[in-house]
Amino acid sequence: MALHIYNTLTREKELFTPITPGHVGMYVCGPTVYNDVHLGNCRTFISFDIIYRYLMYLGYKVRYVRNITDAGHLEGDRDEGDDKFSKMAKLQQVEPMEIVQKYTLGFRRVMQLLNNLPPSIEPTATGHISEQIEMTKQLLANGYAYEVNGTIYFDVEKYSKEENYGILTNRKLEDLLEGTRELGGQDEKHGRLDFALWIKAKPEHLMQWPSPWGMGFPGWHIECSAMSNKYLGKQFDIHGGGMDLAATHHTNEIAQSKGCYHVSPANYWMHTNMLTVNGARMSKSLGNGFLPDELFTGNHPLLEKAYAPMTVRFFMLQTHYRSTLDFSNEALQGSEKGLRRLWEAFETLNKFAPVNEQASEAELDAKVKKLVEGFDESMNDDFNTAKVLANMFELVPIINSIKDGLIAANALASSTVTLLQNKFKAYLEDIFGLTNSATGNNEVLGDVVQLLIDIRKEAKSKKDFATSDKIRNQLAAMGIALKDEKDGNASWSL
Repeated sequence: MALHIYNTLTREKELFTPITPGHVGMYVCGPTVYNDVHLGNCRTFISFDIIYRYLMYLGYKVRYVRNITDAGHLEGDRDEGDDKFSKMAKLQQVEPMEIVQKYTLGFRRVMQLLNNLPPSIEPTATGHISEQIEMTKQLLANGYAYEVNGTIYFDVEKYSKEENYGILTNRKLEDLLEGTRELGGQDEKHGRLDFALWIKAKPEHLMQWPSPWGMGFPGWHIECSAMSNKYLGKQFDIHGGGMDLAATHHTNEIAQSKGCYHVSPANYWMHTNMLTVNGARMSKSLGNGFLPDELFTGNHPLLEKAYAPMTVRFFMLQTHYRSTLDFSNEALQGSEKGLRRLWEAFETLNKFAPVNEQASEAELDAKVKKLVEGFDESMNDDFNTAKVLANMFELVPIINSIKDGLIAANALASSTVTLLQNKFKAYLEDIFGLTNSATGNNEVLGDVVQLLIDIRKEAKSKKDFATSDKIRNQLAAMGIALKDEKDGNASWSL
């Protein structure tokens, strides 16, 4: 089975045919580095890391571009509100680029902990101001943009007379207009859906650059269009991101690129689904969101313990990237056990020595081959990692039964054993990006620390403050900080 990808643009699975045989150009919208990376971002980047790895496994030479948004992103995600970087810089009383540096380093650290490969190119918006200005100039020249007092807007309604603006989300312009607010008397845009390509900066704005229209800064959407064109060309193979980007950001990217270059930027548009916590959508307003570091340390009231980065990665792989992913302590702890079981079977499998050219149990041999061949079939069906893992878990009891002598060592043909060993290794390590830290160093540490916290709590209840202080101080000496909470419990962090 050849690789098929679900294309948001056409709303169906399509045979993947790269523009240049043997090569793939892939652009994924990266983080906005004004704050800590959130789990929704992590899911998207893990999903595209798997896609990147699998494309290379298939033999493609992949140029994977994932940007860093470090300018131009306003709080309203459109053209309203404060600049996210300037606001955070003022709150922390530092320069905006200190905010960018702090959270870019934090993002890369989390990606490394989750064992994501770095992209081929990681361009920044501030490093490509000239490209964004040139693209804006071309859109003005092509008649798809207009200037108002130093700010340049994209004319959506004019563009829509020639192109389908809502093609990505299959929405009509009339419906989109009904969903937007009426223009206020002070609004300078010609149309309600028009969006800024370049924004005139007020004198107090901390991040601004010279342009043909005066001092200003880029709009959010133009950044990705300019950077994808620079590194992948006017047309490339795959554009990805979270599903929340499709309706506005990716819709506007398509419009900008077609307005500028007269071609759609990407042939395949891929989107990851949202996260929920115990069935409810994860959000700050509901108070049910937690950050990656809070997952890794267990330092959050909704978490019963710490979960290792590999547990989190494995947990995410058990759900297809286009399906909703629900976090719960029960599900995460199930992932811990499942991953440990799978890794132990992998280590057992590596010790098998093929002993027979012919299988002594032909039916079992055929079953194992079919399950292993299903790995590639499932990944070729829109990167279905969940189905691959289901096949792996079906193979685990067979592996364990051979180890325990319940199934004869020569039950499988030597070629089948070799195939099984090679495919397990390729998928667990190379494609799924799991490491043997998955066997539980962080989980064991979390369990040990929790045991000490419980002992300390009991000591405090008996007014044995000497023991309580000893536990706290000795953990602190080892680099583990305890924090007493109002409810009498304690959390810990490294």
